[in-house]
Amino acid sequence: MNPIKQIAKPPQIGSPVLAGILFAILWLAAGALLLSLLLHFGNMKENSLPAFSMGVHGLSSLAGGFVSGRRSGKRGWYYGGVLGVLYGLLILIIGFLAANADLSWHSGLLLVVAFLAGAFGGMIGVNTKK
Repeated sequence: MNPIKQIAKPPQIGSPVLAGILFAILWLAAGALLLSLLLHFGNMKENSLPAFSMGVHGLSSLAGGFVSGRRSGKRGWYYGGVLGVLYGLLILIIGFLAANADLSWHSGLLLVVAFLAGAFGGMIGVNTKK
């Protein structure tokens, strides 16, 4: 028998921002699932949902910025901030198309939170790269 000489590696995502967006969407899905479980089985009321969803968006942008900064290896705040803005715009576009949500001060707050969390995550991520 011939030993396996090379094991095929999974394809890598070239762009750090694209990799960060994908990780942010995964974190968003996990956070939305957690919020829906807490809403259904816990004592959470529906009127507290906007604050918790803003927190989930912030954590998702933080995780995406971390991945983006780690993959870039330089200028972590820049890549994380760009990821945060793109993530926020993506969420706003999906909200507009799916639920006909208008632009309001909540939209601006979402963009600011996503930018700051993404930039902070990028700063942390770039400093964990060896």
